[in-house]
Amino acid sequence: MRAIHELSQQYGFKVVEDASHAIGGRYRDGAIGNCEYSDITVFSFHPVKIVTTAEGGMALTNNSALAEQMSLFRSHGITRDPLQMTRESEGPWYYEQIALGYNYRMTDLQAALGASQMQRLQEYVERRHEIAARYTQELEGLPLVLPKQAEFSYSAYHLYVIRLDLDAIIPLTHAEVFQSLRERDILVNLHYIPVHTQPYYQKMGFECGDFPNAEAYYKTAISIPMFPTLSSDAQDKVIAALHDVLAK
Repeated sequence: MRAIHELSQQYGFKVVEDASHAIGGRYRDGAIGNCEYSDITVFSFHPVKIVTTAEGGMALTNNSALAEQMSLFRSHGITRDPLQMTRESEGPWYYEQIALGYNYRMTDLQAALGASQMQRLQEYVERRHEIAARYTQELEGLPLVLPKQAEFSYSAYHLYVIRLDLDAIIPLTHAEVFQSLRERDILVNLHYIPVHTQPYYQKMGFECGDFPNAEAYYKTAISIPMFPTLSSDAQDKVIAALHDVLAK
């Protein structure tokens, strides 16, 4: 992010930071979301994220003009602020639509759920670190590439993604390892399919092979269970399944 920010200063572009998975994390001694290296930081509160409001998300900025603009977009472009109105108020009921906006208002129930979860954010992230540390210890030595933590950051560990060493597990394939874990009731997943391989983007001219690192990642990655309420027994089951499948 710091390098991207430096480029934005050099070339004059704006930075929107997608921190959907990173709430509770830190980068270079600052909380992710402080917009030190971006104009806007976006979080997701989807049900599977670290903090949820059932759906929706949050956009943060240190720029008051951007904050006002996002506030207008949130509610049909409507304002009750006299300073933003073009005419004198006609009464306490008066409002003006000064832009074309959307209906992005969060409900009170969603806000209450999110606010209550925010009180436990540190607890959630610390528990994820405990789970990640145990995975890293118990899976060492298997034909895997395990997640690495940069020394200048503190991950929120929304996901714990392992990458298979495909040459070391021949004749097993990526799909076979994935399916073998699913057959053992380990609810693994794959995050994510490279965007440029999707039909919508291929119609725009993108082709397979355009981004080889993303494609190489996709061919080897598997997300194993990671959530704060994962019990030690359940984690033992995941670890044992990986040892069993990869030993074959």
